[in-house]
Amino acid sequence: MSAAQSPDWLARMQRQAAAARDPRLRRFYEAWQLPGSTPLRDVPLAALDLETTGMDPRRHSIVSIGIVPFDLGRIRFSQRRHWIVRPRFPLQALSVTLHHITHSDLAAAPDLGEVLGDVLDALAGRLPVVHYYPIERAFLDSALRFRLDEGIEFPVIDTMQLEARWYRQSLGARLRHWLGRRPVSIRLHESRLRYGLPAYQPHHAALDALATAELLQAQVAARFSPDTPVEALWC
Repeated sequence: MSAAQSPDWLARMQRQAAAARDPRLRRFYEAWQLPGSTPLRDVPLAALDLETTGMDPRRHSIVSIGIVPFDLGRIRFSQRRHWIVRPRFPLQALSVTLHHITHSDLAAAPDLGEVLGDVLDALAGRLPVVHYYPIERAFLDSALRFRLDEGIEFPVIDTMQLEARWYRQSLGARLRHWLGRRPVSIRLHESRLRYGLPAYQPHHAALDALATAELLQAQVAARFSPDTPVEALWC
């Protein structure tokens, strides 16, 4: 996305701060002070990953949240936050197989509303980095609408969307499609392998957040510059 097409997230977050009724949400929006022209080297980042009971926020729920603060030069994994939260909708057998969070794990887990202030404070003032943004934005928005009767919006850098620029939308990718060749995978694991990054056990929110942070650092080093304005990457 070019700077001309990029949303003015500073103005949007200021409007949301003025409209927010819940003080936790208002504090989250008010902490946003990042113009789109800010170079990536100066952007405080937070890798964000959610594990859920399925893919549809209307029928499925968040069961864990991982947040890892970082910037282009350093990942602060010792400052990571990880929550297991009680889902609104029942666990699905497939989701248990993937993330290994069971009914017994959730028996004493808090509702998301009980830890929402901590989650938002961990993100406040930082640009979230995700791999496949429809999960994080849609599930958090749905969860807050259910609990607070108001949703949430925020900018993200989506490392999957960045991979799509090169392996789905480029001329070479289109030519590959026209020739009937299988598209290059832009999933987190396969994307990391292209940059020589090690494999992690997937479907643990904190580890997937770490994996996403490392991937963005590699993408910027290979494809962009620390001087790239953040509005060239966020959506």
